[in-house]
Amino acid sequence: MKLLQTSGRAPSSVMARGIASNAAFGFSPQRSSSSSSSSSLSSAEAARMGNRRPLDGPMMELFRRISPLGDPKISIVPVLDQWVAEGNSVERRPFLRLIKRMRSYRRHSHALEISMWMSDKRYIAITTVDAAVRLNLISKVHGIEQAEIFFDNVPRQLKVEKVYIALLNCYAKAKLPKKAEALLETMRHLGFPRSVLCFTNLLNLYYRTGDYGKVDTLINEMEEEKINLNRYIYSIWLSASTAASDTEKFETIVKRMKMDANFVWDWTTGVVVTSGYFRLGLLDKSLEMLKKCEGLITEKTSNAVYDFLITQYAVAGNKDEVLRVWDVYKKKRKVYNKGYNCVMNSLLKFDDIESAEMILEQWMSSDLSCDIRIPNNLIHAYSRTGNLEKAERLKNEIVQKGGKLDYMTWYHLAKGYIQNNEMSEAYDAMKKAILVCPSQWKPGLQSLTACLESIMGKESAEEAKEFIELLRAKDIISVDAQNRLLNCIYDKKASWEALSVAIGDALAYYAEAPGTLGEVDKSRGHGVWDVNVAVTDSDCESLSGEETH
Repeated sequence: MKLLQTSGRAPSSVMARGIASNAAFGFSPQRSSSSSSSSSLSSAEAARMGNRRPLDGPMMELFRRISPLGDPKISIVPVLDQWVAEGNSVERRPFLRLIKRMRSYRRHSHALEISMWMSDKRYIAITTVDAAVRLNLISKVHGIEQAEIFFDNVPRQLKVEKVYIALLNCYAKAKLPKKAEALLETMRHLGFPRSVLCFTNLLNLYYRTGDYGKVDTLINEMEEEKINLNRYIYSIWLSASTAASDTEKFETIVKRMKMDANFVWDWTTGVVVTSGYFRLGLLDKSLEMLKKCEGLITEKTSNAVYDFLITQYAVAGNKDEVLRVWDVYKKKRKVYNKGYNCVMNSLLKFDDIESAEMILEQWMSSDLSCDIRIPNNLIHAYSRTGNLEKAERLKNEIVQKGGKLDYMTWYHLAKGYIQNNEMSEAYDAMKKAILVCPSQWKPGLQSLTACLESIMGKESAEEAKEFIELLRAKDIISVDAQNRLLNCIYDKKASWEALSVAIGDALAYYAEAPGTLGEVDKSRGHGVWDVNVAVTDSDCESLSGEETH
């Protein structure tokens, strides 16, 4: 495990500056395509020249430098500039692969930063493919309004069908059916045909908005127009029938897929079918399809299939299969942080701390960068089971090796201290968690109430006042809630119950059940695999041959 530290933090406005202007998106009239003639390739040329190749040589070294900078508020432009200053050349095709890699890790902010750096600082001419990809990234990073501004500023010669489809995809993700339908009407007037991608995005939109009747209608229209259904279409149709709890339709679709001579099964389709059977309560059929998924793995299949198998067997309660698949995973693939996090989390669903400890040892002896989510899994398990000594020892070991603790590390410890009635330590850990927590995170009601109650009744209320002000500063509570809590703190007759009610109202949150987190810890397990992952992410990547081939 390599414990790499991040560089200095750049101003958060780096990516937002001038976001609505043409120049901000690489359309400045000062840009000359001749200045990039040696490095700018058309999408067809990029595809022909082997865009499927992985990163190698200097580009892999650049990726290794960027990889630890996971915080989207940290600009990677200084890293890019330094890489060029060392004498490395900037060619469009390898950087497209780097953008693809960043997108695959959901590093959308940094992917957009690379795209803008290529055109703004390296003067590489933007193509229609770049415009489509950048539009998608802007929507993810800055929102749909900024994406629309970018679209309006795309030069006419670049505003081809795939750029319109990219905007349609953004509308689908943002669940904006009226805007999507209006855009389709515009495309019709411009003479663009209703392609498979148009249908895919519309189907995805209606699925996301729960309009399952329109999903069936569009499928019928595709059949009338003799358009073959691909894996994305089938996946959305299956997901819609699952969401509608329509078991009969789901099984009818699966039968049709088996009879469709134009359809080729792959593991992503198997994921959707497996998850659908599970959600519909057909466990035996789910496990049967899960076995078939394993048989669909090829050398080109991503590691995500093993993560899926492990997660699904854990949900089904089969620990032996979790361990079997993990053993195959290690033998056939290089396992990255996501895989270690997945298997550890899955084993802890069985309270198998011993096996999870073995996984942690394997991870710590690897050459991977430090992903705090992995040791956090065990810190949570130790804290939940009252083994605070082990939790603290692991926390200290991570720090000694140069790792950086996060808000969930401290929150898991705080809950363990509360369970052990060590309230002074619990309050300190909770305060540390809140100091470093991201926006929109809220601690659990009972845990926060216990920590506040532990400092009530002291001769000086300053400590409580500072803590409540911290809650307000982190936007965990409103100004009104802050005043109510302060009144409660200063009222010596206030009871624990009164404080609990005040905090509950302040958080506008549900009380955590015993032994659970009071909020969603996204670093932990997936439960049933999200079938939408196999649909919309791949669909989004289909905007460009350079992004998928």
